[in-house]
Amino acid sequence: MTIASHLVELRRKHETLSEMVEKAQRSPATDALKIAELKKQKLRLKEEIERLSH
Repeated sequence: MTIASHLVELRRKHETLSEMVEKAQRSPATDALKIAELKKQKLRLKEEIERLSH
């Protein structure tokens, strides 16, 4: 896998997590810990994308 294709995959996963966070925040049944975990995963992906982009 090239770095470019890896970045595309990471960005796709980041976007998916963004959608999951938004959906979870709109749902009153979702607990704050689940939302926090999704946000942490999203941040880790963002940091990895930035690291590989430079």
